[in-house]
Amino acid sequence: MAAVTAEAAHRARALLALGRVDDALAVTTPFAAESGAPAAVLSAHAAALKAKGDREQALRFYERAALAAPGSGVAQHNVAALLGDLRRFEQAREVAEHALALGLQAPETHQVHGRALLGLGALEDAERAFRKALQQRPDYADAHRDLAQLIWMRSGDSTAAGAQLDAALAETPGSARLHLVKARLLEATGDVSGAAAVLATALRAAPADVALRVAASHMAMMRDEPEEAGIHADAAASVSSDLTVLAAACTARLGLGKAAEASEVAASMLARAPHNQMAWALQATAWRLLEDPRWRTVWNFDELVRSYRIEVPPGWPDLPSYLADLQEALVDLHGALRAHPFEQSLRGGSQTTQHLEAAPHPAVRAFFAAVDAPIRHYLGALGESLAPLQARNTGKYAIAGAWSVLLGRGGSHVDHVHTQGWLSSAFYIDVPSTVGQPGRQGWLRFGQPPFRTRPSLDADHHDRPLPGALVQYPSYIWHGTVPFTADERRLTVAFDLLPA
Repeated sequence: MAAVTAEAAHRARALLALGRVDDALAVTTPFAAESGAPAAVLSAHAAALKAKGDREQALRFYERAALAAPGSGVAQHNVAALLGDLRRFEQAREVAEHALALGLQAPETHQVHGRALLGLGALEDAERAFRKALQQRPDYADAHRDLAQLIWMRSGDSTAAGAQLDAALAETPGSARLHLVKARLLEATGDVSGAAAVLATALRAAPADVALRVAASHMAMMRDEPEEAGIHADAAASVSSDLTVLAAACTARLGLGKAAEASEVAASMLARAPHNQMAWALQATAWRLLEDPRWRTVWNFDELVRSYRIEVPPGWPDLPSYLADLQEALVDLHGALRAHPFEQSLRGGSQTTQHLEAAPHPAVRAFFAAVDAPIRHYLGALGESLAPLQARNTGKYAIAGAWSVLLGRGGSHVDHVHTQGWLSSAFYIDVPSTVGQPGRQGWLRFGQPPFRTRPSLDADHHDRPLPGALVQYPSYIWHGTVPFTADERRLTVAFDLLPA
């Protein structure tokens, strides 16, 4: 029996490597159902469930694998990594430390530990954990990304953030992954041309690298060079049909004025992934350029973008008192953060690293109860059309992530979508005085892509921020904010929902 289950685990992992998730599950399910199943087959079954997107079930089987092999640091690592993915950072930290105590000193485990510490706001401890990961593997690109990002967020100093990364690149100049991290750092600090130059250097050594090509296509669109973006996207498409590749190809075609072709690419993305938020954003953009009336169904701003005033939570005499306490709690969570994280929309501000739903402060805890009624009202008011938001509406929801953003003078959000969400929200706590002046400074805008299309598209809808207001909208709609010039701050809570 042991030989049979070992063979099943081996076969399942081989199938997963080929992307055959359902076949892997078919192999492991009968064995994983047994009460005395060995750790190897339980772990393989968990990995298949994780690949399928069922992370809660995957966690159950990783935990069973850890119980079946109590002395295995690897089994503990798997549990900690998935707990981190689920934003259960305190549990992730405890389990990661248990794995380390069992003698597992893998760089991946130090990285998982560091991410858990980062999620708990223990920034210095997180930095030490990322450095330990790099001591174990000096060219570990993921740990370099986490370390560079953390130093950048704490200091706003791009030179300091890239110091260890630059040293690693000097030792391993042929590493495509390290060049990719360097490009992301430079983009985050505003040096898009420098990022493009780094990618060009890396592509000379690895011209068929898909991730480099996709990143180079993105940088070209940021520089309004759609022809170059198309060259990189098509080169990536010649060796991969990954959705990120198709998204790059679609974006380039929108920039080149080839909206009909872009619509076809977006349709192919949606045929494979009907709930892909980026694909819906790109398809709606193509339809808008083509003057196809379907774009108004998907981007029906009057129906799909709604603002609510929350009720005063129990324990506070009025809304201003509650907002003052919530503001104090959130500013404390922002703490020593000075700059935005990589590959996020905000510029000129900071974003909390903690999952707010787990924050202990009474005002933060009261927030999620206060927004429940507006969320349920929004879901109840949706029609039953085929628009991608309504089609998935069950009337129930789960919070997929929640964070706070603090913008200072000149701060803004570049236009974006929330690829991991379904319904997104912004709750205003403190807003700059310029929101009431001409120019819509600090306002939330909808419908403007983050790249130039041919012809160009402007925002088609705006929402004025008011303290105590919750605005809700589909995650697939392009949205960003207008920069503001006041020497004040714009403090919000944002969160994504998934249907439950």
